[in-house]
Amino acid sequence: MVDQAIRTSPLAGRHGGSAGVRLTPATSASRISLRSPEASVAALSSALGLMLPPSPKTSAQAGSRTALWLGPDEWLVIDESAVDLVAVAGGSGVLHSATDISHRNIGIIVSGPDVEACLSAGCPQDLSLGVFPVGACSRTLFGKVEIVLLRLDAETFRVECWRSFSDYVFGLLAEAAEDAAH
Repeated sequence: MVDQAIRTSPLAGRHGGSAGVRLTPATSASRISLRSPEASVAALSSALGLMLPPSPKTSAQAGSRTALWLGPDEWLVIDESAVDLVAVAGGSGVLHSATDISHRNIGIIVSGPDVEACLSAGCPQDLSLGVFPVGACSRTLFGKVEIVLLRLDAETFRVECWRSFSDYVFGLLAEAAEDAAH
């Protein structure tokens, strides 16, 4: 039997930003893309230990686990501990699809007083606190890349992107951070 390879993040050791924005690779996390009919949501929520958000632009958090609403029957579930989320969801005993995307995605934490200006350099959404409050999430674009964006607090966002685009996203964020400082 071959041991499973441990992947090194393409952003390992990278930090960036400016006086008003800090860029930090997020800690390693387990992730699943979860699809489910409405009839299965309560049992999946119970198995996952948090209520799957029912509305657009919303998220839910319990401990190290966060669920982000991406569509009427679709969520991104992120857990910053080494948990087999596919097995956890499978324990629900209800109809669903859970695909492990832990090695596909990379998280980047973008924080600081100029965070909205930095992200707005490549994202077409209104990210002001009144329109995109703490806990809001969205699948959107940053530059030419699809990302999932989650507002963690007034000055902090988590950007999730595919690992193959992470260098591009990090570089564009770094340039935007410098521009936001001027």
